[in-house]
Order: sequence, then structure tokens, then C-alpha cells
Amino acid sequence: MSNVSAIFKTCVQAIQRGELIEREGRSDKEFHFQNWFKQRLETLGLNFDSPGRNSYPDFRLVRFAEGFELKGLAYPGREVDYDCNSQVPCGEHNGRQVYYVFGRYPINPDGNRYPVLDFVLCHGSFLNADTTYLHKNRSFRGFGSYGDILIRDRKMYHLH
Repeated sequence: MSNVSAIFKTCVQAIQRGELIEREGRSDKEFHFQNWFKQRLETLGLNFDSPGRNSYPDFRLVRFAEGFELKGLAYPGREVDYDCNSQVPCGEHNGRQVYYVFGRYPINPDGNRYPVLDFVLCHGSFLNADTTYLHKNRSFRGFGSYGDILIRDRKMYHLH
């Protein structure tokens, strides 16, 4: 059984009711849309692993092999592209079906509460049907005069 339809319906209903994104402050450039989506999962009573830095996908349901990668996009802004930090889009990851959640919101909101303007939820295979690519980030310590610098080789994928 998939939860995707119920999640989509709950998000659309929240938009229709005017449930706003709330950012903690102007320095919150990443998690405001994730927090809005998290509230929708909580409304449905779904158990999930909380997102952490560099986790993929952002939300992983506990009793279901489904994950959700969020992409919040300011509007006006990018119209036809977006970036994926360190993970190429894919419809399956570690045996879990991965869905991408796109939400657009005003680029210059008047305050820290603002609406979701557009909302899309799609399977990762819609963005990239190739499941053969194996992503690896590499890093190493020991660089620099005292060997205390960490070199991160972190890929960036730009989809157009």
C-alpha cells in the first residue's frame, strides 16, 4: 500500500485552506518548506525518520518503503531547472521508492509566513529512469600544514 495519494491530497488541502509556510527567520533558507511538509506527514499520523543534514531522501517513512526528497523553490526564480546536492534523482534508493516533492513560494515574502504557490509530487523515475548510476561522495582528512583539513568531494547535479 502506498501513502503517496493521501500525502498529495493532504498537501493540496492544506494549500487550499491557506496553511502557510513558516520560516524561523530570514536566515532559514532551507528547512521552512521541509517543516511545512513534515506537518502534513504528522497530520496523517505517519511515522518517519526526521531529516538530517545530507540525508537522502529527506523523509523516510518507517513502516513503508517510501521516501520523499523535498525541493523548495523561490518564485520568481528558476523556471526550468534545479540542483540536487550529492544525489542524482532516482526512483529507488536502498529498496525504498523515492518521490520528489516540489514546492514554490514567494521569493520576497512580506514576513516569515507565506503560501505554497505551486506543489508537485512525482516519482523519482519521472525525473530520471536510469537506475544504474551509483553515487559516491569521497572525502579525506590530513590535508594542510597540520593535517587538520577535511577535503569533501561532494557532487552537485543540475537538472534542466
